[in-house]
Amino acid sequence: MTGTIAMEKIESQREMLNELSYKIWAKPEVGYLEYEACKLSSEALKAAGFEVEVGVFGVPTAIRASFGSGHPVIGLLGEYDALPGMSQKVKSEKDPVEAGAPGQGCGHNLLGVAHIGAAIGMKEEMEKKGLKGTVVFYGCPGEELLTGKTFMARNGAFRDLDVAFAYHPGKSNVASGGVMTGLNSAKFHFKGRTAHAGGDPHNGRSALDAVELMNVGANYLREHVTSDVRIHYTILEGGTAPNIVPDKACVWYYVRAMSREAVEDTYNRLVKVAKGAAMMTETEVEIEFLGGCYNTMPNIVLAELLTDTMKENPMEPWTEEEKKFAHEMNVQSGSQWAVMCRANGVPEGTDLFEGVCPINYASGYGSTDVGDVQHICPTTMLNTTSANLGSPGHSWQITACSGMSIGQKGMVYAAKIMAVAGLKILEDPSIAEKAKAEFDEKMAGKSYKCPMPEDVPVPYTK
Repeated sequence: MTGTIAMEKIESQREMLNELSYKIWAKPEVGYLEYEACKLSSEALKAAGFEVEVGVFGVPTAIRASFGSGHPVIGLLGEYDALPGMSQKVKSEKDPVEAGAPGQGCGHNLLGVAHIGAAIGMKEEMEKKGLKGTVVFYGCPGEELLTGKTFMARNGAFRDLDVAFAYHPGKSNVASGGVMTGLNSAKFHFKGRTAHAGGDPHNGRSALDAVELMNVGANYLREHVTSDVRIHYTILEGGTAPNIVPDKACVWYYVRAMSREAVEDTYNRLVKVAKGAAMMTETEVEIEFLGGCYNTMPNIVLAELLTDTMKENPMEPWTEEEKKFAHEMNVQSGSQWAVMCRANGVPEGTDLFEGVCPINYASGYGSTDVGDVQHICPTTMLNTTSANLGSPGHSWQITACSGMSIGQKGMVYAAKIMAVAGLKILEDPSIAEKAKAEFDEKMAGKSYKCPMPEDVPVPYTK
């Protein structure tokens, strides 16, 4: 049976994979600063016999590791960055390891290691069966900043792949068929002229006034965009005291939409609003473009493959101890718990999801840089149960689950499912051909154009 050898290999490596995920969990690092996670991940891949390159595609914490030769080339998209402020102990009540410190509130310590496990399992079965093809692990930094894969793609990453899988820890076992938004991110820095706000306000030119007028203009713009567009902002700098006219102010914007074209159109209009605010206040504006990403474009051929593979290989059951831990967190989640139970078709009061959901075709207004890879080659995302059903996204509850057996079970399960699905493609390359035909139809003759300009630097590089 396809995948038996791979799953046995992954099971034999469970202790190593759990330990690796915990080490990354215990030393959380935010985007582009994942030096320890990069080191640990690359060492594990080298020890497993992969050809490993670190610091590739112009990103110091990016990894490319490969095994095999020829086609099909199967990509596995790992990540390992943490979230600011999400520090949490493995406890069922909120209790940070260090208040305000980063934590794995999105489970990326599980995410990266699951792909490593899948790569190791695939390699074992490829060797023993003499299968032709290549497996490539991409370690992708900075996903929480929505630009890591975009920076990598700017420098040629992912173009060697025939298909790719992207696992993300979740609250159910499901393959994605829905669309998530593309995004542009930019900071607008306004520069004015300081003055005494009481004594000679006429000599001042308020940068804060410019920010506020830009925000007013952006809020009026909302009425005249398509319904899929989202515009949101936060003021980063606005002056020091009421009696001083601020000569510097800054506002940070996200523009999201269900297509790259709508993102760019809305963003260009937002830039005009910023320039208009500067004109009205006789200030200057400098735009710091931080980057962007594509909307997702899931491949249904691959989503069906993952769904069938999960149905053929059920997840191991939860222990009573794991259910108790999840329940203690669920009761703190309020209505979120019941909402997630209904969304996943399970009885209210279910603590941890079991089984397999149908493909999820619902669209969502979050964003991920996986969308860029999905516009380069056929790619689909997979979730497995790695946290309690009531846990909000980007929460301390997910950090807690990601450091213990609940998250680790979901991680190992994802590794097995991706390995088996990848091996099915190696044994039957027509699956990759069908996925490529769907990809070509959705691209409709267009080609990937990286949204990251050449002059935008990778953040925080040493």
